[in-house]
Amino acid sequence: MDRWCYDGKTLRRHRRGLPLEPHDLLICMAGPKPVTEGPTLSELVAAISQTEAQLRMGGGAEAIERQHAKGRLTARERISRLIDPGTNFWELGLWAGWGMYEEWGGAPAAGVVCGIGSIAGRRHMIIANDATVKAGAFFPMTTKKVLRCQRIAFQNRLPLVYLVDSAGVFLPLQEDVFPDEDDFGRIFRNNAVLSAAGIGQTAAIMGNCVAGGGYLPVLCDKLLMTEGSGLYLAGPALVRSAIGQQASSEELGGAAMHAQISGTIDYREPNDEACLERLRRLAALCAPDPAAPPPPFVRHASLPPQREPAELLRLVSPNPRRDYEIRDVLACLVDAGSFDEYKAEYGQSVVCGTGRIGGFPVGIVANQHHMVRPADGPLQFGGVLYVDSAEKAARFVMNCNQDWLPLVFFQDVNGFMVGRDSERAGIIKAGAKLVNAISNSRVPKITLIMGGSFGAGNYALCGKAFDPRLILAWPTARCAVMGAEQATSTLLEITLKSLERQGQQVEPSRLEGLRQRVRRAYEQQMDVRYAAARGWVDRIVDPAQTREELIQALEIATRHAQDEPFKLGVFQV
Repeated sequence: MDRWCYDGKTLRRHRRGLPLEPHDLLICMAGPKPVTEGPTLSELVAAISQTEAQLRMGGGAEAIERQHAKGRLTARERISRLIDPGTNFWELGLWAGWGMYEEWGGAPAAGVVCGIGSIAGRRHMIIANDATVKAGAFFPMTTKKVLRCQRIAFQNRLPLVYLVDSAGVFLPLQEDVFPDEDDFGRIFRNNAVLSAAGIGQTAAIMGNCVAGGGYLPVLCDKLLMTEGSGLYLAGPALVRSAIGQQASSEELGGAAMHAQISGTIDYREPNDEACLERLRRLAALCAPDPAAPPPPFVRHASLPPQREPAELLRLVSPNPRRDYEIRDVLACLVDAGSFDEYKAEYGQSVVCGTGRIGGFPVGIVANQHHMVRPADGPLQFGGVLYVDSAEKAARFVMNCNQDWLPLVFFQDVNGFMVGRDSERAGIIKAGAKLVNAISNSRVPKITLIMGGSFGAGNYALCGKAFDPRLILAWPTARCAVMGAEQATSTLLEITLKSLERQGQQVEPSRLEGLRQRVRRAYEQQMDVRYAAARGWVDRIVDPAQTREELIQALEIATRHAQDEPFKLGVFQV
């Protein structure tokens, strides 16, 4: 039954708790309007993959040739030679900056390549400036992306390697890069904090490293530099302008000067290849990753899921009006026979339970995506949080914290139930309990946005603001304050009132065109690519690869446990 196919009268009757009549059931099944089908999930995945291939080209073929002409490798070539042969680079933030900064020619991947890769048998966070994109300059999203990766490294105790090749701040946008607490300077603050926490940081200057950006490598534990690179606070032109001194780039901050005179660098290398080989030797001095996660986390033998993960491409439709059974989705992801559902007959619009994914014991909180019938009361919409489902999820989250079970959230949520009955039942209190439990969780949290991620539902199911160790999304993900239908009506009303105050009247013939423009603009902002461009998600993943992605995320997230008791503070009752 399609929960979106109610007419207004039927919806009012449902919300009042009145039984549905036969006519209403026909409306529910048939719908007042035909449901138009868009692209299939496989087609969406193919489109995403095609764009990602373009993003990996950075500044394009000509910019890559210019980098090679300098005797330097590109950021991606450096990473491929740095990581262990035959291993994968798990890239984060590939979509950062997508569709942004068009007036400046764009900034694919925000001009920096970031992700997790194995070097000498140990996972590292790798952050590499892409000099093919505006000489590796820092746009606002470049800073945001680097800060996110430093945070992931800190939470999961991942050593960091920085491959530095950057012209510094992108000056036309300096006001959005430079001064605030989540801007450029925070990167250097994090360098110091990471080092103090015993998390290793190694930097290799393999090109430009100028102005304030010079603090990043110098604040690291080890510093390498290649011949022909430059490290200085001010380049020759600025020095000449500021103090009238004539000096070459090599005299100001070349590798020889810093190796022999200033003593700033630890290792001087002739070229990229030698530098990368030295990085691998230095990484090999540290112990490789352990074969099993440290206590209190455990990993059992991995078992295949009950259903093939590729079935997800047909089980879930890109059309949000099409219902599906979340337990079928979990059967494609969870080790066969390991799922134990928690309070299965209560709060049914959310499915909670314990299970294993790739051998990792986890707690699962997932939205149900079809209508459910509670033992008492009216039917409940799928994808909506009610008092009973919110309270169930809150208690389950607390149990997982007691048992040291990492939490995995599967989001396809429209928000909390509204209306007189819901408010009187204490929906805000119930939501506050869930938010409190998630906010204070000591166990790692991983979030997968499968479909809708709207309003307070995003918060209550561990959206970006609630510190998930990693946040993944399907191509079908949609993130906004509310759905397009409600938002379009609200925004249209605001627009019309604004025009009226300006003495302008909208002709009825123009009204529908204005409505469509408002809707298109809002739907663009809901697009998962829009979210990924702004760093709201770390990776857009192929649904058929979700199990492998979650296993990778769990391998990273279980590297470190918060060494503190689970506590909540004041808790709503």
